[in-house]
Amino acid sequence: MAYISRTLENLLKNPAFQFPVTLVTGPRQVGKTTLLRHAAGEERAYVTLDDPLLATLAREEPSLFLQRFPSPVLIDEIQYAPQLLPYIKMEVDRDRTPGRFWLTGSQQFHLMRGVSESLAGRVGVLRLLGFSYRELENDANRDPFWPTPDHLQARQTAVTGVSPTLPELYEHIWRGSFPALWGDAAPDRDLFYSSYVQTYLQRDIRDLAQVGDATTFLRFLRACAARTAQLLNLQDLCRDADIAPATGKRWLSILEGSGVVFLLEPFHTNVTSRLVKTPKLYLLDTGLAAWLTAWSSPATLEAGSSCGAFLETWAVTEVIKSWWHHGKSAPVFFYRDKDKKEIDLLIQRDGALHPVEVKKTAAPDRDSFRHFQALGRLGFPVGPGCVLCLVPRPLPLSDTVWAFPLGLL
Repeated sequence: MAYISRTLENLLKNPAFQFPVTLVTGPRQVGKTTLLRHAAGEERAYVTLDDPLLATLAREEPSLFLQRFPSPVLIDEIQYAPQLLPYIKMEVDRDRTPGRFWLTGSQQFHLMRGVSESLAGRVGVLRLLGFSYRELENDANRDPFWPTPDHLQARQTAVTGVSPTLPELYEHIWRGSFPALWGDAAPDRDLFYSSYVQTYLQRDIRDLAQVGDATTFLRFLRACAARTAQLLNLQDLCRDADIAPATGKRWLSILEGSGVVFLLEPFHTNVTSRLVKTPKLYLLDTGLAAWLTAWSSPATLEAGSSCGAFLETWAVTEVIKSWWHHGKSAPVFFYRDKDKKEIDLLIQRDGALHPVEVKKTAAPDRDSFRHFQALGRLGFPVGPGCVLCLVPRPLPLSDTVWAFPLGLL
């Protein structure tokens, strides 16, 4: 498989990214090691703690391990030997040369606690998900998504090619964003996801969540996938999985920390009490969500009852990737009030709110963004917004709202 450039490469090669330690976190199989090994070149040693002997050495003799693998070094799967972190701290306190240690980790839930305790102020933490659509289109250098007319038009000008058709878009949604599924010799999709979930259960979740029954946890995962792009109702979720609410809350927290699910927080303010304060649940890979909910093909997914929820999930995760893959926190929320007026995304920047709607239509009209006017009561400036939909090119819908092709995200 030919290497596909990742947006994070630009940040890793930027001299302004001045940290002696860089940690790339994210779910398994999203390309963390491939990205760092490609960016490292020949001069950086590579060691993986997937090797039981090396992991044992790192845990039991961390000082000796660092003598055997001096910097600059890339240490893969650092979560298997958190005992290394205090020794890395001592090393970089002696010599704060940028880029001495590159680390990867798949279990953000426990790993980040050790990093914050041992490497505060010394580490740059980057989050990586599967391929973004722009990366797959060999256009990894786009800026974070921003729904202003200047940004949308610049994006249209810079992107070559045409927007995907509806079947092509749902093929991407159904397949998902894991790099293994986009190679020349890609494995069978169903076999990949079946193996991925089994491995994930065995290696990452069982110890963290104290899962005694793998079947029950898989039922919980499927219940989460069936609710992607919906308000989180933990009681209903746990009832479908037949588990206690306390267990469901703990499992959901681990899934969130591991990069499998994302809880999109609602925007709320003290100005009004009419806003919903419940987050929305998203799976961060639509292919995994489609496999868990047994959609057998892109065509059945596009024609099914969940087509809108999956389209929204894909668009929201693409926006999140556009920020995370630039090393930035995604300033995203959603809006919903007690009158059931809802806006899929609010992007907050420089004190202003920019509304975004996701619609499965090629002919958006003013009704597509009728709820944008509800933002006027919040007491915040409201900037330009957009409707992400199936139009072939950006076009204005009003003085402040544009329609923008989903394929240019």
